[in-house]
Amino acid sequence: MNRAICLLSGGLDSATTLAIAKSEGWAVHALTFDYGQRATAEVQAALKVAAHIGVASHKVFQIDLRQIGGSALTEEWEVPKQEPVPGTIPSTYVPARNTILLSCALGYAEVIRAAAIYIGVNSLDYSGYPDCRPEFITAFERLAGLATRMGSEGVQIRIHAPLISLSKADIIRRGAQLGVDYGWTFSCYDPSPTGLACGLCESCRIRLNGFKEAGLVDPIPYQSYGK
Repeated sequence: MNRAICLLSGGLDSATTLAIAKSEGWAVHALTFDYGQRATAEVQAALKVAAHIGVASHKVFQIDLRQIGGSALTEEWEVPKQEPVPGTIPSTYVPARNTILLSCALGYAEVIRAAAIYIGVNSLDYSGYPDCRPEFITAFERLAGLATRMGSEGVQIRIHAPLISLSKADIIRRGAQLGVDYGWTFSCYDPSPTGLACGLCESCRIRLNGFKEAGLVDPIPYQSYGK
């Protein structure tokens, strides 16, 4: 029961989470989701991150969340480039995404008898995503105990969210300590046709500011740099 699953999007947070899971002694099985997101470069980044950090296995699941829609990441909507309004849920929120992805991970955990699922959600740096809150993680872990064969056998599948209370700068520092090469990662919501991170969307702004606060240089190129 030393197996763990890690949701690996290819972004900075999930790469750090994977490195943390490995440092804690788990044999990590990475799951990446190609869910119809506009930034398909995420999937390629996840493959590179998994190869760089090292995993026991890596699966890419195909789930087309464009059929649900309702997000700038899965619809042909303009990705906002301005600062988000405090207290609002931005258009880049994908309806129920983390619930859906964790549910897939939970099913796979039962198949391979994994005792833990790692997810790189963060409640400080993201503006209003309801499925990045500690309350959500706690509730899903309870569901995992109620809805699975392993739970009925008395084996609790734990949901680990090691970044949930960290700032972006602290996440970057932690990953740097663990040897994560952030040059393999990709975080942009609206990449250019040539695959460059835009530098202006919320995710790019948070990432760039995190590196600045951490006193480090972001190793990936950008189309432009937000202020």
